[in-house]
This record gives sequence, structure tokens and C-alpha cells, in this order.
Amino acid sequence: MSTTPEHLLVVDDDREIRNLLTEYLTQAGFRVTAVGDGKAMRRALEANRIDLVVLDLMLPGEDGLTLCRELRARSNSLPVLMLTARGDEVDRIVGLEMGADDYLAKPFNPRELLARIKTILRRAHALPPNLELAEAKSFRFAGWTLAVATRDVTAPDGLVVPLSGAEYRLLRVFLDHPQRVLPRDQLLELANRREAILFDRSIDVLVGRLRKRLGDDSKEPTLIKTVRGEGYVLAAPVDVER
Repeated sequence: MSTTPEHLLVVDDDREIRNLLTEYLTQAGFRVTAVGDGKAMRRALEANRIDLVVLDLMLPGEDGLTLCRELRARSNSLPVLMLTARGDEVDRIVGLEMGADDYLAKPFNPRELLARIKTILRRAHALPPNLELAEAKSFRFAGWTLAVATRDVTAPDGLVVPLSGAEYRLLRVFLDHPQRVLPRDQLLELANRREAILFDRSIDVLVGRLRKRLGDDSKEPTLIKTVRGEGYVLAAPVDVER
């Protein structure tokens, strides 16, 4: 039985790289669309179902970080692999904070790029369908409000609390699956495991950071509770505006 090949979107202003990746990834069994800027990226996303975006950081006009942030605002589940001519540690961290799933510096070996793409897609497909993040405009829980478009989380007293990219994604996981125990390994997958490990060493530290943002007592938490031997659970009911 034949299966539809996964569709990759390559966004890079270098024509030679676009042609190289289109040929190489097509031979690897993928369907590939290659474009040179943000406007063409948006048209491709509107016209096709894309499974993963390979996004160059150094683009003319709107750069890759801006476009990555836009992609994350559109969908928290579309994988993004970022490319750059600069291998600077700061660029890598900023790219991952903006929501990229992985990061590869130019010049790169196409075989390594292919391996990373397959790893990201395999991790994405491993998630049970009932755990995919739901699209929503806002969430309300325990007096708090999360606006998805702006990623602003507002406290019961009206104070806006900033979240890092990792904290936002972890909160989204809890809000999409409230009052349900989520094992640590599942939380790492859903909240972007590569970035969580890079910044936090373990899911426990990231949960601790999120609790602190939400004013949840780490010693006796009432909002994000620990279920010993199993994982964590968002104990509050959630109202979703779609």
C-alpha cells in the first residue's frame, strides 16, 4: 500500500542551496517545496499541508527568527529546523527559544540534515493523536488567562507575566490536557524535548520554573501537582475559547 510522502518546506534565499536540498530530499523520499522568503513561505503554507519547515536564519527582509515566531503563533506542532551561516551559541539558543525544534549551522552535510529531519518527524509522529495540541484563541484556568496569539499569560490581578518559549510550550501542554496525569517522558516530547534538555536538564526543573511564574508554591503546589512515580497534572479545570 502506497503512502503519501511527507511534505517539507525549505525557506532559504540561496538558490543553490534550495536546488541542492530539493534534489537531495526528493531522492530521500520527501515531497519538497523550496522558496526564498517569508511571503513565499506563507503562500506555500496556505496552499499545502506542510509536515516540516527547514528555515534559514539569515533571510533578506523578515529574518528567520521573525518567521519562526510567526510559525509558532500559527501552530505549536509544526516542526521547524533552522539553518544559519553562523554557528554562534547565542544564535542557536535564541532560535530554539523562538520555537525551533533543531538547529544546524552552514556549511552542513546533507546526510546530517536528513538524519535530523527524520528524527524530528519520528518524534512528532510518535505522539498519540489525542495528545496533539489543540488550536485555540485563549485559555482560562484558576483565574489566569493565556492569549495564544500574543503568548501573554495574565494573572488574576491583571499583571502580565512573561514566559520563555519552553515555559509557554509546557503550559500549552498542560492546558490542552487538564486534570490528566502526564508522564515526564511524554511532557518532554510534547514540550519539545531537545530544547527542554538543553535549557533545563530535566522536565522537573522546567516544571519548577513554570510553577514559579504562576505563583504556585513549589513545596505544596495546588495548580501543577506532582503525581509520584507517574508525572505531573494540571489540577485546575480549563475553559477554552476557540
